[in-house]
Amino acid sequence: MARPVRRGGYGWLIAPAVGVLLVFFAYPVFWLLLRSATDPHWGMQNFVTVFERPVYLRVLWNTVAISGMTTLFCLLIGYPLAYTMANSSERVRRLLVFVVLIPFWTSLLVRTFAWMVLLQKQGLINEVLVGIGLLERPVALIYNRLGVLVGMVQILLPFMVFPLYAVLIRIDGSFTAAAATLGATPVRNFVRVYLPLSLPGVLTGSTLVFIISLGYFITPALLGGAGDLMIAQMIERQIAHFGNWGLAGALAVLLLVLTVLLLAAMHRLVGVRTVWER
Repeated sequence: MARPVRRGGYGWLIAPAVGVLLVFFAYPVFWLLLRSATDPHWGMQNFVTVFERPVYLRVLWNTVAISGMTTLFCLLIGYPLAYTMANSSERVRRLLVFVVLIPFWTSLLVRTFAWMVLLQKQGLINEVLVGIGLLERPVALIYNRLGVLVGMVQILLPFMVFPLYAVLIRIDGSFTAAAATLGATPVRNFVRVYLPLSLPGVLTGSTLVFIISLGYFITPALLGGAGDLMIAQMIERQIAHFGNWGLAGALAVLLLVLTVLLLAAMHRLVGVRTVWER
């Protein structure tokens, strides 16, 4: 007979993973955050600099604005797709899940470079729009806010679709059927019955996309212009170009605080247990 396993006996199996996280993630992050209050000397001078200089406040605003618009567009595109996945036949559902998963098979950097090729003035999109007569001449679709949003929405869309799909597929169709029987129009049925039932998925997907967007670097750096600088790019510039670890640490602290506040708000609205169950 097999020997009984002691409770907690499997805890050692996660020790290598915990060690890797502590050495290669927790320690570097802690060290950078500590530099925000110690470089060049102890104090809050780096945080004062961030809030005194308009350029850093503008970068913070760009980060929040771009993340918010990315979340909104992902929701507008992802909700109908998730609805179709949840209410289609098994064959169509598998096909749509496969289509949504395809981008994960390609490197993030490769996908961003692909958008650079497609969005440039001599790219396929401009050529098609000019060819069908919608544009008289090629327009700038890259190195601006539009290019950043297109790239980020395409990359982050699956992170909105799957939380929505996980919630929508569990909604009992008898609720909407009962509302229709009682005389509710399709629009009223959706607004008063279906949408409230799907709010946990909306909040979870929106929070996930927004938080990921806050720390994005590659796509804004390659597709954005000078006016679309985000906080991750500013942190990289402060370290790589100026060697200003203290100011970079202060910006990282602000990004971390903003992320924690969003997670706390999500927990307040839907609860951590509800999110994990969904």
